[in-house]
Amino acid sequence: MTIIPEPIADSPSLTWDQAGVTASARWWSANGRPAPKKLVAVDDRLTTVQAVKYAAQGTAMLWLGDFYNAKQILSAIDRRLAKGRSGAAAQPVIGDADAFYRLRQARAQRSRMMSLMLVPLAFDAPGGAATVPLPRAPQVGPAVEFAYAQEPGFGAGHAVVSLQELTGIQSAYQWYLTGIDIPAVNGRIHPHYGTFLPTRHEYVDLVAQAPLSNPDLAFDVGTGTGLLAAVLVNRGVKQVVGTDIHQRAVDCANENFARLGLQDAAEAQLTSMFPEGRAPLIVCNPPWLPGSAATTLDAAVYDPGSTMLLQFLAGLPRHLTDDGEGWLVISDLAELLGLRSRQLLLDAIDQAGLEVIDRLDTAPRHQRAADRADLLHAARSREVTSLWRLRTKRPSSPPLG
Repeated sequence: MTIIPEPIADSPSLTWDQAGVTASARWWSANGRPAPKKLVAVDDRLTTVQAVKYAAQGTAMLWLGDFYNAKQILSAIDRRLAKGRSGAAAQPVIGDADAFYRLRQARAQRSRMMSLMLVPLAFDAPGGAATVPLPRAPQVGPAVEFAYAQEPGFGAGHAVVSLQELTGIQSAYQWYLTGIDIPAVNGRIHPHYGTFLPTRHEYVDLVAQAPLSNPDLAFDVGTGTGLLAAVLVNRGVKQVVGTDIHQRAVDCANENFARLGLQDAAEAQLTSMFPEGRAPLIVCNPPWLPGSAATTLDAAVYDPGSTMLLQFLAGLPRHLTDDGEGWLVISDLAELLGLRSRQLLLDAIDQAGLEVIDRLDTAPRHQRAADRADLLHAARSREVTSLWRLRTKRPSSPPLG
């Protein structure tokens, strides 16, 4: 397979030597990974041992051989890394933040190393479908467009992507096509790549069941796929405005509203935190774990420094109507792992000028909660997801004279 050198504009580029000729292509990453600094071209002669050495050195490998063999090498790298970790990672103790951070570091390192196996993409004609120009490669055109359509140069020339990422994109595309059945909206939610997969239903049920006093207007801060906004409309809320800082989430939410026939009652906007104005109900389901987000996929799970959580609480009183409620949907997994204390949450509520009306709790029903092989099982099995009903503090009654 030969890639003709081409000028690169408006995107990172990778260059490598191929049969004595310097070749180049755009670097794309739907996860926001930076372009690798070192790159070698490899083919079917590459061994697992050499591949692991390259990855350990931070050297990316552009595969130019048989596609199926590349998948085999990637699986072999994964097995080799898993074997090296066996027995080394003890199950974290509840409240042991250090154990969790060590586990996360190990997983991040494995992911980085796995991401260094790369494959080329090509467009046979301007505006045509993308292909992986390797023997035995599958058809990837629709999945590539699903994840990379906004990348510079999409639809022409050549690009290079992580094989691990491409495999994940193919799986995500199937989720998108099939959708996820959500009884609380009487339909399916179709997640775009990079938006949180709503496969856990307990937090959705909390929003579907919490007492609703004023159905005129609601804000859904950090709407993601638009799921909670759709739940509120399904409950009778007349107008819901969702917000998100990611354009792909805004597009995903608005598409889901249209699929469900809710576009007249719900809309998503690209903005940070709150939309303009005040509402009698404001809902937020922030990422549940404090921690850095190394990729865009991590951003759905990790909230660096609990920033979004704290900003939501601090800004809530300025956007609630006088009789309004804020619903904070969050689990106590961070508390069980020692990443954040319950007192920090209570203090943030108090300092924002808020008070707790009620708290609705539910136990986890997802598979990991019952999976004893999961390294976080001790915490997950005790996890509680809560909907905190909040309002602005009421003035204290004057003392009786």
